[in-house]
Amino acid sequence: MSRAFTRESDGSELDTPPELAVSPHRNLVTAAGLQQIEATLRRLDGEVSAARAAGDRATAARLDRDLRYWRQRRTTAEVVPPATTADTVRFGSCVTLETESGATLRYRIVGEDESNPRSGLLSYVSPLAEQLLGCRVGDVVKIRDDDAEVTSIA
Repeated sequence: MSRAFTRESDGSELDTPPELAVSPHRNLVTAAGLQQIEATLRRLDGEVSAARAAGDRATAARLDRDLRYWRQRRTTAEVVPPATTADTVRFGSCVTLETESGATLRYRIVGEDESNPRSGLLSYVSPLAEQLLGCRVGDVVKIRDDDAEVTSIA
């Protein structure tokens, strides 16, 4: 095959990182989640300015990509007000569970970008959160191989 019409790489394609995947789910957030998005945008604005000033094209390109993601998340954010009653697990609820094995677990149902399961923050689209949404005190859900009873909702 003739190489007469092929373009040699100048390395510039390495400066363009792939776009971050955006969830297909609604971008529900708590008030704290919206504040986190806005703080992230402020931080990234400062970092991209510093990268450009330093002439660091690769870092600036990565940060620009991150800014596009977070700007899109800010645009589509739907702040869900806190529930006025604690009779049913809803978005934003804090839920306490007691497992059959005696463990006490506490989770808060939050938006996808806020989630941090190790800190007890569950994305509302996670399998456990989907089980919990709509539950009342006394209802039982399955966690791995254990049953867990909802003991309180706040």
